[in-house]
Amino acid sequence: MLDLAILFPSLLNGLTTGAVYALIALGLTLIYGVLHIINFAHGAALMVALYAVWMLKTHLGLDPYLALPILVPGMFALGYALQSVVINRASHGKDENILLVTLGLSIVLENLALMFFKSDTRTIETAYTLTTIPIGPAFIALPKLVAFAGALVASAVLLMVVHRTDLGRAIRAVAKEKQGARLVGIDVDHVYAMSFGIGLACLGAAACFLLPAYYVNPQVGSGFVLVAFTIVVLGGMGSFTGALVGGLLIGVVESLGGLFLGESLGQIGIFAIFIAVLLFRPQGLFGARA
Repeated sequence: MLDLAILFPSLLNGLTTGAVYALIALGLTLIYGVLHIINFAHGAALMVALYAVWMLKTHLGLDPYLALPILVPGMFALGYALQSVVINRASHGKDENILLVTLGLSIVLENLALMFFKSDTRTIETAYTLTTIPIGPAFIALPKLVAFAGALVASAVLLMVVHRTDLGRAIRAVAKEKQGARLVGIDVDHVYAMSFGIGLACLGAAACFLLPAYYVNPQVGSGFVLVAFTIVVLGGMGSFTGALVGGLLIGVVESLGGLFLGESLGQIGIFAIFIAVLLFRPQGLFGARA
């Protein structure tokens, strides 16, 4: 039986990681909920955001947390432009075309990163990178605690936007019935672009929270997007509550899996859950039955 002094830090580590996973998955959930497509470029967009944070720190000396006011609107603008200029025009209204376009965008972005940054793994150093905070019997890295709090605040802001604003009502109307929303005067293409932009803005925030304790290379987004897909399926496709709860749960499962099985096998539990959900509850924890 594991001692509490070992188990408790692992649980805390899982929760702090899971909050960032949830923020990444919320962006993916929003895009799926409105456009009804899986955004294969989500991981590559996270990689772009991580490189942006790294460049701001390396070349301008800007702290990752202070980069939030730059990265969040910057990634929003990138998402809005990609949806309006590239995805919307190239897809011609067909969902299968959107899947191929986002897959193509992912390949292009990753290869551009390889061309400009090579395949080297890059990190940053801050004054607080190695700082730890005691919580009960555990010591947790300060960047992880900031990421946990920041991800929860960003998630709360997103949920408030979706449920309490005119834009949020328009987003929910388009997600529910696109043609009906168009008939009552909602600009559906604008809502699509706003949703894609907000989804990428979540990645901008996640990148600022991640990089003080993480790394970036051209392939870094692939691992995150696989976990995000699992969270979206676990929580229920299009469910914001499901994405938040699922992210925290997956973070804990990954941490405990690493504790019992070793770090290299820690993600086995994630994909075991993914398969189990598909087999026994395909609508997810908070999804509605079709």
